[in-house]
Amino acid sequence: MRLFLSAASAGSFSAAGRKAGLSPAASSAAMQRLEQSLGVKLFERTTRQLRLTEEGRLYQYYCQQAIDAITEAEHQLQAGKKLVQGTVRISAPSDLGRNLLQDYLLEFSQQYPDVRFVLALTDSHANLVLDDVDVAIRYGKLVDSSMVARTLVPNRRVICVAPGCDDHFGPLQELSQLAQRPALVLTTSAGPMNVWQFQSGKRVETIQLEHYHETNDGEILRKWAVQGRGYAYKSALDIVADVRAERLRIVLRDKLSAPAPLHALYHRNQHQPPRVKLLLDFLQERFATAATELDELGLGL
Repeated sequence: MRLFLSAASAGSFSAAGRKAGLSPAASSAAMQRLEQSLGVKLFERTTRQLRLTEEGRLYQYYCQQAIDAITEAEHQLQAGKKLVQGTVRISAPSDLGRNLLQDYLLEFSQQYPDVRFVLALTDSHANLVLDDVDVAIRYGKLVDSSMVARTLVPNRRVICVAPGCDDHFGPLQELSQLAQRPALVLTTSAGPMNVWQFQSGKRVETIQLEHYHETNDGEILRKWAVQGRGYAYKSALDIVADVRAERLRIVLRDKLSAPAPLHALYHRNQHQPPRVKLLLDFLQERFATAATELDELGLGL
């Protein structure tokens, strides 16, 4: 497994072999035996390039998990006590990641300095296996039932705007008025999210926006809103600090999205590394504090 991971990382059987003290021929033969034993092709080989197949990427992920677990066990046995260390790979939305989450991870690192984070921020959904992610933090309805989902905090999306912008255009009385006002829209791989949906009980309302700026970065969207560039449709959790500081104002408070709770998604694994379990417990505790702040601002959702 170590030879396979080394070859995948270096893109070369020869380089992986030298690192392991093997000849190029021996290294290549070992990889061929591995593919034969698994019954799949792990590498695409050309005269200039060696790259993983989709099956190879899947095998790489699980090999890395196995090696990490073995390394952690060796450290614990050598130290004679339980240690929390190793790498946790996290995917999170951009706005949440740059604000609340980075503060929580800093606090966790102060308690467990031997845990290393690899944080990827994206407002598109992550494939936990192919994207090599241990924990994905995501809002809203979950579609991947193969993952374990832990709810961190209830949440809905709300309409928010800078006070100056709101005062300039005048108070919103009806949802339909938004169609004639500047808006800010998040763009994902599916295109611009310019249809905003609101739910009250079984009643669902939608509005399609025509005049908007768009970005694929949730933090930029929030900053544009603070700058007074238009109305935004944001997760309440993302704008707590701005509402408290009166940089943003929630309008049409009765217009809320369907529930979009914040979840932590992770693999079904009975041998979950201690660092991942401790981080999940820690985040659940910290986001419970955020839920209290939502209540205090009248945003209990």
